[in-house]
Amino acid sequence: MQFRVRRVAETGSTNADVLAAAAAGEPEGLVIVAGTQTAGRGRLGRSWQSPPDGGLWCTTLLRPVDVPTARIGWLPLLAGVALAEAVRAVTGLDAGLKWPNDLLVRDAKCAGVLAESDGAGAIALGVGLNTNLEPGELPPTPTGIRATSLAYEQRKAVDNEEILDGFLTRLGERYDSWQAASGDAAANGLHSAYAGMCVTIGREVRVILPGGAERRGLVTTVDGDGRLVVAGTPVAAGDVVHVRPMARLDGTV
Repeated sequence: MQFRVRRVAETGSTNADVLAAAAAGEPEGLVIVAGTQTAGRGRLGRSWQSPPDGGLWCTTLLRPVDVPTARIGWLPLLAGVALAEAVRAVTGLDAGLKWPNDLLVRDAKCAGVLAESDGAGAIALGVGLNTNLEPGELPPTPTGIRATSLAYEQRKAVDNEEILDGFLTRLGERYDSWQAASGDAAANGLHSAYAGMCVTIGREVRVILPGGAERRGLVTTVDGDGRLVVAGTPVAAGDVVHVRPMARLDGTV
């Protein structure tokens, strides 16, 4: 995968811009990076705070082919793995993933991923990563988890370009491998990579489902479709709240 990076100082939403470009016939590989967003979007229709130069706010246009619709849901998880790998490589921080694709450092959120489809085969894959925000600039999170930034956690400024380069390199490699496997996350190693980074596995959680109902229980795994398995029941969407530390194999915490 070859990416074409387009930088803008300010925009409403990089996801909206990429979807507009897709509608105009733009081929996959376009990456729009904004200095700031005034109407950034998060999961479940929420707004995403993106102050000027405080983070990496970008969206990539992808057009996966020969991948069954049922497997497209792996794309945002794939992006989460690529982002965590880049953050680990650049900063040395032990970044992990809270299902489905929130990036955590020391149990605090510093990034989210949002994938949006145009319904015609194009996917806008957006990333919002807090890199250099100060504690007072960090927005509240919907589930009450502490927000953080990479600079705060490692006590020094982060080079956004280095993070972007590392992310796109890993995203391209994992995307090409996933497509070559027809979206089979087990066959190309994506499932095992994600499971190894997912800090939600092994924890007691409370899942707030889209309709408002809740499901509670121990998370045992992420299944082949990328769904969280809570007390034996797969969950495809919802807000996850970690309510107990990760369990060890001996049952202690």
